[in-house]
Amino acid sequence: MPRTGKVSRAFFEDHIATRLGADRDDVALGPTHGVDFGVIDIDDSAIVTATDPISILPELGFERAGKFAVGIVLSDVAVSGVPPSHLTISFSLPPEITDEEFGRVWSAIDAECRDLGVSIVTGHTARYEGCSFPWVGAATAMGVGDPDDIVRPDGARPGDDLLVTKGPAVEVTGLFATLFGDEIDLPEETLATARKRLDETGTVRDALTAAAAGDVTAMHDATEGGLLGALHEVAESAGVRLTVDSDTVPMRPGVEVLSEALSMDPWRASTAGTLVIAVDPTDTDAVLSALEDRGTPVAHVGAVESGSGVLLDGESTEPPEGDSGWPVYERLLDL
Repeated sequence: MPRTGKVSRAFFEDHIATRLGADRDDVALGPTHGVDFGVIDIDDSAIVTATDPISILPELGFERAGKFAVGIVLSDVAVSGVPPSHLTISFSLPPEITDEEFGRVWSAIDAECRDLGVSIVTGHTARYEGCSFPWVGAATAMGVGDPDDIVRPDGARPGDDLLVTKGPAVEVTGLFATLFGDEIDLPEETLATARKRLDETGTVRDALTAAAAGDVTAMHDATEGGLLGALHEVAESAGVRLTVDSDTVPMRPGVEVLSEALSMDPWRASTAGTLVIAVDPTDTDAVLSALEDRGTPVAHVGAVESGSGVLLDGESTEPPEGDSGWPVYERLLDL
């Protein structure tokens, strides 16, 4: 049975990479496994664009779910260093969602887009039989900027410093504690701490802050496959080796204890909100200071070297074959 979640690199190479429609000179960066966005050159500008599914979890509250969903989409443009400016969005809604509930989702999306200066330019909204939560559509975000300002996820260079914000399993810690608190055998005060992680899943403002503070050569958000997966994607796309000291990586309150309680590997669990950042060493302190001034947990965790793969505490690691959070989610649903 095919695995759930993102397709593997082999699947991408076999079924997608060689079938990309017309070959156009204005496509500066097309679909690449492990790279979140594409780039189109238009005259002297670059359009950065990214598409993601829209996931709405009613149990979070429709306002919170809407903000969470749009943040995931916009972050894939923001990691380019170009501010997201435009959004198209399509909803294939389950018939049971009420007008009032959708209005709460849309109001949250509107508020977040206004705050970030993003204009919604077109879309599609409908209810269809067979559609169900949480996967209710998809959206495409865009940003327009100077081609020279784009931070490519494959741009990490030997000699760069490696930074990580927030750390592993931020997203799933917040989600599981919020959705399944009654099924998790932990004290309520511990669960309350873990639930707060859900408010740390945004990366747009962090990514733009980092890009503006110094010579950032690569950025990547750690979604499916978790922090370890993101590290491997950065290393593979740039053809470099990343060395990481796990003791220096931020670990948010509630993550370790919840991961242990659920027998979940936090390093391989989805963690929207966490960024992997490669930066020229001369600007490391400036980028760290800029993020810390925002109140974002961040640390210098390692280095970019010649070679390949990811060394964690001196030991070679393998890319995750799936997200460690998915089987936990399915198990909790069955309780």
